[in-house]
This record gives sequence, C-alpha cells and structure tokens, in this order.
Amino acid sequence: MNLKRLIITTIIIASQLAMVLPVSAAEAGKQDTVSAIEQQTAVTSNNLGANSATAQNNNVTNPEQEGQVNNDQDTSLTGEDGKTEETGNSTEEGQTEQPTGTEDGSDVNGSNPSTTDPTTTPDSNVNATGAGAGQLILMMNSNKMYQGGKEYIAGYPMEVKNGVSYVSIRAIVERAGLQLSFDNKTKETIISRGNDELRFKLNTANYRVNGVVTPMKGTSYSAKNNFMVPLTAITKALGIPYSVDNVGKRVILNLSTKPVASFSIGNKEVIAGETDVQYLTNSYSPSGLDIVNEEWTGRQDMFTDPGTYTVTYRVQDSNGQWSEPFSLKINVGKPHTPPLANFMTDKDTYKMGEMITYTDLSTDEVGIKERVWENNERAFFTPGKMTIRLKVVNQFGLTSTVERTITITNELLYSRDDFNKLFTPVGEKYAFDGTSVPSWERVNYSISSDPVTLIRSNSPETVYSEGRVYRETASGAIRFMVHHVNSTGKNMKMYVVATNKNDTTTRLTQTSLGFAGPTPIATAAGKSSVERYYKSLQSGSQYKDVWIAPGDSKIIMTELNATTMKQGDVISLFADMYSDQALEFNVIMIDPNKDPLTLAQSLSLPNLEQDVHNRGTYEDSTRYLQYNELIGTTKQRLLIGDNSNDPFQVGHDGITNDYKLNAGNFGVLYKIKLYRVAPNTLITFNPRGGRYSGSIMVNGDIVQLSTGSSLSAPNDANVLFRTGDREQTVEFVFTAAPGSNLSVNLLFQPLPEKK
Repeated sequence: MNLKRLIITTIIIASQLAMVLPVSAAEAGKQDTVSAIEQQTAVTSNNLGANSATAQNNNVTNPEQEGQVNNDQDTSLTGEDGKTEETGNSTEEGQTEQPTGTEDGSDVNGSNPSTTDPTTTPDSNVNATGAGAGQLILMMNSNKMYQGGKEYIAGYPMEVKNGVSYVSIRAIVERAGLQLSFDNKTKETIISRGNDELRFKLNTANYRVNGVVTPMKGTSYSAKNNFMVPLTAITKALGIPYSVDNVGKRVILNLSTKPVASFSIGNKEVIAGETDVQYLTNSYSPSGLDIVNEEWTGRQDMFTDPGTYTVTYRVQDSNGQWSEPFSLKINVGKPHTPPLANFMTDKDTYKMGEMITYTDLSTDEVGIKERVWENNERAFFTPGKMTIRLKVVNQFGLTSTVERTITITNELLYSRDDFNKLFTPVGEKYAFDGTSVPSWERVNYSISSDPVTLIRSNSPETVYSEGRVYRETASGAIRFMVHHVNSTGKNMKMYVVATNKNDTTTRLTQTSLGFAGPTPIATAAGKSSVERYYKSLQSGSQYKDVWIAPGDSKIIMTELNATTMKQGDVISLFADMYSDQALEFNVIMIDPNKDPLTLAQSLSLPNLEQDVHNRGTYEDSTRYLQYNELIGTTKQRLLIGDNSNDPFQVGHDGITNDYKLNAGNFGVLYKIKLYRVAPNTLITFNPRGGRYSGSIMVNGDIVQLSTGSSLSAPNDANVLFRTGDREQTVEFVFTAAPGSNLSVNLLFQPLPEKK
C-alpha cells in the first residue's frame, strides 16, 4: 500500500515538474533555481552591511532577481494528491512567531518534523552537513537547515509563493546571530545587527531599512504562527552573500562570524597641533557576542605635523576572534594662522571736530569673521592723544589686535552738534537737546484719506487662553494689523480665516504683506514686519488672488500660521487686501492640532476679552499729508500720531460693537509729500512718546530707525535725508511699528555751513 502511494505521489510530482521544464535537457542545464529566480552569476550584497564575503559556488543565482519559474524544483508545497496546500493559519498583525526548533532537530513539543516532512531533502550525493565555517544551509522546500555540521528544524519550510522565496524570520535570526524584537506600538517585528535595523509588518510589501521605507519582492504573511518574509529582504539589507546549489537543492548563506570593526572621524577638519581628534567607533559581532578588546595602529589624539596618516582599527569578540582591520586615511592640515589686524587713518593730526577716515587693511587666509573697534570716533572734540584699537577675529576664533594713536589739536573745526548734523550717516542716530523741539514751528499740512478699512487685531495683545481675538466683516480695500503674544503656556497657532456668506464666489486680492516672528522680542517683530511690508510695497512680490466659493472658508495670510508659536512668542503682521464682496474675517489662536476652519465659525470658541491695548475696525486708514510751502529754512516739525494735527481714528469693536479710539493711529499708512524742501536741509526722525524701533521710506528707499539700537525720546535724532543745493520734493511712507511708541516728529532744519 505504501509502495503504491509513493509511486502515485512520484508521478504527480514529476508531472508538475514537467509543466515548467524547458524544451530540452540542454536548456534545463543552463537554468539555476531558488524560488523562481532569474539567472545571475554574481552574488548580491548591500552597503548597509559590513560583510563583503563572496559566494564560492560556481552554480550561482541571485534570489533578488525573482520572477522566473524554476526548472528543476517544485515551486510550491504539494500534498500527496498533487494539489497545492493552503499553508498556515493567519495570526494577528505583528505577532511574532513561536520558537520553531532546537539544536537536536526536534520542535518545541518534542516531535521531529523531519519524519513527516514531505518536502525535498538534500540529494544523496550532496553532503548537506558539510557546511563551511560561517555558512548556513537552507534546504529548498524544506524546514531543514544545516550549520556547523548540525541539522536544525525551522518552524516552517522555506517556500515559494508567486515566484518569491520566503523564509521564517525566527529561523534565520536564530541561526544567523541576529537580534529579534517586537515593537508593540508600531506592530513591527525588528531584526537588528549592529547599527542596522530592519522593521517588518505582517501582510505588507514594504519594510523599513534603517528608517527608510523599502519595497520587498513579495508580501509578508503568517504560516502556522511563523512570520514569513522574502529571503532577499534580509540578505540584501544586511549584505549577506549567498549561493544556490541547484543539484543539492539548497541555498547557502555565507555568515561571517568574525566581528566587524569600523570608525569615523567626528571633526570637520583635523589641524596639526590644534585638533583633538574625535574617533567614533562602530563595531559589532554578527553573532551578537560582546566586543571585549580593540587594537589601534597609527592613532594619535593630536597630530603634530601636517600630512596624510593611515589609522587602522580592529576588535576582538568574547570568543577570541579578531575582526578584519579597518583603515582610514586622515588628512591633517597645517595649523591655522591668526588674522593680521591693520588699519590706517588718513592723517596723524586732526582739529577738534574734523572728520577722521579709517581704512581697514586687516587680512586673513580664509576671511575675517568679526571686527571690534574701540574709540573709532568720527571726530574728537577734546585735544590730546587719542588711541584707537581694532580687534579682528577669523572663523577659527583666532584673533589679532592693533592700535594707533592720533593727535587732536586745540583748533576747532566743527562743534559736536554741527558735526553730527553734517556727517551722521543716513539711518543712524545722534544725541541732541530734544527738550526745545516743542517750541519749533509746526508744519500745518493738509490731510486727506483713502477709504481703506483697518482691521486692527491687537487686544488682548497677550493671549492667555485659546480663543477668538477678533472678528469683523469687511469689503473693498482692507488693511490688517495683527500683533499678539502667546502666553497660554503651550504651543499655539494663529490663523486668519475668511468666510464667504454671499451667494456668489468672492475674489480676495492680497497686494502687500509683511510678517515677522515668532520671536520672544516684541519690538523686533514689529520692526521687521513693517520693513517687510515696505519691501512688498516696493516689489509687489506678495501679490496673490484667493477665490472663495459661497459658504466656503479659507485660511488667508498663511505666513501667520506657518510656524507654531511657543510660550512667550510674538507675531506681527501687516497686509493690504481688496475684496469684491463682504467677507467675514476671524482672527483666532488655537492648538496647532485643531482644525481652524471648523473652529473659526464655531460658537464654542470663546471671544477673548480685550486688555489695555487696542483692537477695532477703522475707516479711511490711508492718510495723505501734503505741504506746498517752502520748508527747512528755519527749525520746523511735522507731528504724526499726536491727536492734534493728526487726529486719532474713531471706530468700533467688531466683536462687542463698542466705540473705539485708535490711540497713536497704529495701522494707518501715512503718505507724506513735501513739495518744496529748501536746499541744504537736514531731515531727522525724533520720537516723543517713548522708545521707537522701526523704519520709514524716504523717496522710495527704506531707512532704518535706527541701524544700531532703538531711538529714545526725546533726545535722539535719526538722520533721514539731506537735500542738496536745490529745492527738492521729498516723499515719505510711514506706518508705526508695533511695540514702539507714538507720537513722533519729522524735524526740518538748515544744515551748518561746510568748512
């Protein structure tokens, strides 16, 4: 009975083999097999692994090149009736397989699967147990493995599905000296070796190799609680060479048991006599053994002479095996030389109040990073010897200092005040007696305006909880001023959401925008947002159209919400827009993980109470100040934001509908045109309400207020412009920077005579 059964089984298997055999025996002799693989005579490896051993078998194919049907082996596990078996019961995703065998070949229950295993066994002429040192033999269509002269039993046979060879992860890990773990959070089975990490998920065709998602040749699956993956997913990622013995129907993995040594240098450059060399080692044992010893050749913690040095490193594991030596060539550069500080003055002797010209002649081999001057005044106003110092620093932190001494005589050329008026550069400040400014003649300019709606969202300036800081409905020309501080104690984002409650689509056109932050410095945010707003006026670079369908909402001015605000961060924004229909605008500060489009219209989002700062909606927010008479022949001042010559705006609160007064006229854009400025007139900016940090446009150019530090009221004057020998028309564009104080003056006075 058993003989008859064996004959029937043999006939069925032979008939199945015939279905995939080539036309002739000659062709069959040219075909190599393992899990339906294309011909290839080279062994693959991957540079993620450090093992570079090559296959020794002459009859070699590459399991990575999958997709060709085998010619001399069964491509699936078959039962005695010749039908393909359904192999394995599925398990929950990520479930790791149970231990599949012991070194004596029995399974965990004590039975020996080899007694009933129907898969192909090694050919009688092939010595399967004769694996060389460091080799693991996997039998095709079998759960038998051989290593070090011993037979081991995998929990499930190596099998082919859809032209791809699959192996049990646990079987490979146990025999290849790899580490196996499971991540319960991500439901991933993890194979690790040294710094290499492979992460597999059940029923997926991708895996992660050192964090990089990588495709596999097939989809992972579970078979009788064994996690099965394509063999090449492991060999390729870990650089494990292998060969295929078609005659013996086996795959031979070449597993080096030697430890692997490598290292790198942590320094960007190594300089002789300067650099403490950082040696970063990266060594491991493929067998998981401890590294117990290391040996260096040519290592120096600091190289004394420039040149190229070879440093070699090897390690020893707890079994006493030494790794192959690993070598690096280290290029040691010559020592850096410090910079050479040097400067000259145009003369050695000067009068009091005479301009001194400094010429920096400092040099360095790679470039000077920083210059620190001491006592390099533009002029001195007391006689005697004056010593000037210059310290220069290069990018390596090396320094050099030089000093020179000049002589100041008793002869006076300019007083300090006259000198500052004539020679302080545009954009820089000088000190003067500002207490007399209120007595200067006022410029009685004429005022007109454009119908621009200002939406000023600036209260509560310091936001302590999530909510709506402002809401308004507007159309036509609109200007936004948004300035807030996050004091909620957690990360937040600010949004402006526009909602179209009309029956037709609305076109919202952004013409200019300046944004700054998040930053913990309020004055810095305010200054930068205004300067960027001016730049957008110059270039038109912020122009864009947004189309909003009926009933739809869109986030606008997305620079505002591009970056999360941390505790204490400030944001500041100016923008000009035009809407062809009325839109509702909601300014909100919410958790970064929440949906702004939903919350902007939600009644559950609280309207935050205002603080001492101002919020409101104001009309006619572009003001034109014009003066047609001659100006600059005497001391005169033009006031901005004083509520006298320049009255404050009256408006309402868009949330409470309360009466509002825009103190200081923050958010108003001033366009000032002086048609007749006298020849040789000095124009300066003088704050009156407190400290000021910002900028102003003069004849189309942006002038800082100031380039060094902020201006102090009332005794700082920032130079804006000097007219030449003829009358000139001078134009200014100005809006007050958030975080600064109003009112301010533009001062006009005759320049002293040049000598």
